[in-house]
Amino acid sequence: MTASSPGTLRELLAAVHDDNDRPFLLTAAGEVTHTYTDAAHRSAQLAHALAAHGARPGERVALQVAKSAEAIMVYLACVRAGYVLLPMNTGYTVDEVAYLVDDAEPVVVLDDAGLAGLGAEADALPITFDDHRAQPDELAAILYTSGTTGKPKGAMLSQRNLASNSATLANLWGFSGDDLLLHALPIFHTHGLFVATNCSIANASPMVFLEKFDADEVVRVLPRCTVMMGVPTFYTRLLAHPGFGAEACASMRLFISGSAPLLASVHKEFAVRTGHAILERYGMTETSMLTSNPLHGERRPGTVGFPLPEVGARVVDETGAVLDGGGVGGIEVRGPNVFAGYWRRPELTATEFTADGWFRTGDVGTFDADGYLHIVGRSKDLIISGGLNVYPKEIEDVIDGVDGVLESAVVGVADADFGEAVVAIVVAEPGAAVDPAVVRSEAREHLASFKVPKRVHVVDALPRNAMGKVEKAVLRREFADVPADAPASTPADTEADGARA
Repeated sequence: MTASSPGTLRELLAAVHDDNDRPFLLTAAGEVTHTYTDAAHRSAQLAHALAAHGARPGERVALQVAKSAEAIMVYLACVRAGYVLLPMNTGYTVDEVAYLVDDAEPVVVLDDAGLAGLGAEADALPITFDDHRAQPDELAAILYTSGTTGKPKGAMLSQRNLASNSATLANLWGFSGDDLLLHALPIFHTHGLFVATNCSIANASPMVFLEKFDADEVVRVLPRCTVMMGVPTFYTRLLAHPGFGAEACASMRLFISGSAPLLASVHKEFAVRTGHAILERYGMTETSMLTSNPLHGERRPGTVGFPLPEVGARVVDETGAVLDGGGVGGIEVRGPNVFAGYWRRPELTATEFTADGWFRTGDVGTFDADGYLHIVGRSKDLIISGGLNVYPKEIEDVIDGVDGVLESAVVGVADADFGEAVVAIVVAEPGAAVDPAVVRSEAREHLASFKVPKRVHVVDALPRNAMGKVEKAVLRREFADVPADAPASTPADTEADGARA
C-alpha cells in the first residue's frame, strides 16, 4: 500500500480492473473459484446486466441474498458502474425489507432468485466495462441502522469514506499480497464487506470465502491462513472447540475482533491457548473503523486502542466540553471516514453532528493515561448481540402490539456466547395473561431472528424514576441471571444467529 489514500473505491480496488491471474476467492478445500481476472470479467458482465435493468450512476441497487461469490461480484459491479449499494441483512423480514425499499427507492432489488436470474442474463454479456469515473464525494453505499425511534435510518457513505478507511486499515494492519484472509463474516454490513473484503482486494490477496462461521470448518482451514477477522462470538466458540490451539494457528499472523466488545477474559484465554493477542478495534456503521489496537505494540485487553491516522476522537461531558484523559463522557469523532449524513433525514443529520463538525457516536468512553480508548457504555441503549446491532425501541414496538401486552422494555444482559442477549420484560394489561412463548412467536414474525428476545419475563410493573422514565439499568441488573420464562432459544434461532455473528 502507498502512503497516499485513494479517493474512490475504484482506485482502491484496482486489482479488479487489471488482468491479474492471482487467486481471489478460495473454498474451504483450497479450490480457487475466482481469480482477479475472473472477478474483473464477471463484475463487468453484472454491471451490464444491472444497467439493462435501468441502473445508472448514483442510483441504488438493493441486495438481500445469501453470502456467495456472486454477491461479491455484484458489489464490485456497483463500484465499477457507480451504483449505490444497499446491502440488507438476510434475516430481515418482508416488513423490514419493505420499509427500506420504500425509503431508499432502489432501481433494482435482488433476492436470491433475482440474483440467479441476473446472473443468467449476465452470462451472455461482454466481459469488459467502461467504468464510471466516480468522484470522492459521490455516494457509494447506504447502510441502514435502526434508531432509538424504532425507524431505521440510512447512513450515506461516500467513495472517500470507504476507500480512505480501507486503505488506512490495510496499511495499519500490515496487509500484503502474501496474506490469505479467512472470511467467515456476513457481507451485508461494514465489517465483512467494507473492511475484510476491501483490505484483501486492495493488496490483490486471496480470501478463503466461507458461507458462514462454523468452528469445525474454521479449525480445519486456519492452518493455511494468515489473517482472520471476526466478532467476539467467533473467538468464544473457537476457545470452546477441542481441536483449537497453537497448532491450528501456526501460520496465522493476526486475529482481529470487532462489532462488539471483546471480554478481557476471552482476550487473555486466547493468548494463553494460542500465543496470539487478538487485535480489537472500534467502528460504527456511520464511520467504518475509528480506532485500533496496534499491530506492533501492546494490544491492551478491554480497550479499542488509538484513533486511526487522520481520525479524530474526543470525549466530552454533557455540556460538550472536552474531557482530559480519565474523564468519562460521550465519544465524538471526525475524519475522512465519517459519513455524509442520513438518507433523506436532514433534521437527524443536523442533531447528530456538533456545530464544529464532530459526529456524536452515542457511545460513552474514556481515554486512559496511555491514550487507549475504553468503551464503557452506550448512551442510546444499543444492544450488540453476536456482533449485530439491536435497538430496543424497534422490538418494544412489536411486543407492545401483542394481544394482552400493556407495555414492554427490552434490555441487553451479558451472555457468554453472543456478548449480550436480548431480554424483554413485559407488563400485561389488567386482567390479561401473557404467554412468553406467544411474545417470542409474534416477534419472530416481524423481526429478524437476532432481534427476537432470548428471554421474556412477565412482571407487574416496570421500574421508573421520578420523571416516569423506565430505569433500564435496574432491569439489566435484576434480570441478568434470572432463568427464562420461555426457552432461551430454539434450534432455528440459534442457527440463524450463529450464521450472522
